[in-house]
Amino acid sequence: MISFECDYNNGACQQVIDNLVRYNHAKPTPYGFDEFSERAKARIREACGLPDAQIFFLTGGTQTNATTIDSMLYQYEGVICVGCGHINVHEAGAVEFTEHKIITIADTQGKMEAKTLDKYLDDYMHDGNKDHAVHPGLVYITFPTELGTLYSAKELDNIYKVCQHYEIPLYIDGARLGYGLMAQGNDISLPYMARHCDVFYIGGTKIGALCGEAVVFTNRRAHKHFFSIQKQHGAVIAKGALIGLQFDALFSPLPGAEGGVLYFKLSEHAINMAMRMKEIFIKKGFEFYVDSPTNQQFVIIDNEHVDKLSQKVLFTHFGQADKHHTICRFVTSWATTNEELDQLEQILG
Repeated sequence: MISFECDYNNGACQQVIDNLVRYNHAKPTPYGFDEFSERAKARIREACGLPDAQIFFLTGGTQTNATTIDSMLYQYEGVICVGCGHINVHEAGAVEFTEHKIITIADTQGKMEAKTLDKYLDDYMHDGNKDHAVHPGLVYITFPTELGTLYSAKELDNIYKVCQHYEIPLYIDGARLGYGLMAQGNDISLPYMARHCDVFYIGGTKIGALCGEAVVFTNRRAHKHFFSIQKQHGAVIAKGALIGLQFDALFSPLPGAEGGVLYFKLSEHAINMAMRMKEIFIKKGFEFYVDSPTNQQFVIIDNEHVDKLSQKVLFTHFGQADKHHTICRFVTSWATTNEELDQLEQILG
């Protein structure tokens, strides 16, 4: 069978493996206080255009979200998120397990709108009983969204201005950050994003790494005891160089005139594969649940065809389109090949 089930079902790209093997006997300082992790952080700071950014490495996305959000909130505060946001629907209540309520607001194709956020916060501030409610202490969005849609630079700017007006930090979940940044039509760069939020993370697990996410605190300093908070959450890995070495490879400059870093090259490949996949489905007459320019494609397929297709292709049953059709999610990654897409096209008939 061929798999388009997710973007983390491969091991790691060869450059990451090579870096791990190269320094396997180096005996680095534990807990991430090693030269390789420091070099990786320096490369990430350069890519972000933030020489003073604070960076922490964690192993996975759920762990990263729960730890980072908990570190930024007082015990009486919650986090604002759209209803379909990742922390609200796909993390088994991990944030709320830390005793912080997720405050949901409406979305538009997976995206938070500045006007909706502003109305919620304005209503809250003018509520005479607000001291009896959970205080909104953080705003959370994902880039790209759970539906594979993108915020424009203007939309992100508008959201950040609302956050600044109410003095609430903005946190961006970047599990698939590279796939969003390299998507066709995207007008947000990594430095632009870094200047328009207070903290975000760069996902490695889904983009070429065995595991690992890099949390970047921008113009709002991390909690002075963030490491201890990581430890409390079980989010400190003793062999910290394992993650540092991977990001060291992912953010290494590419040789020759090509320029850039490996992370974006891998991301661009996944987008190219996704656009070819999209054309295959269009050519076969399928319709889409949402028009996604990223590596996630949501295709509406009749239930009988879904059952037959499932015997040869792995994909996600995302939801019900109607009584007779299913929304099916097909995902490409840094490791997707043209040969796999050839097989998909042949299977579709």
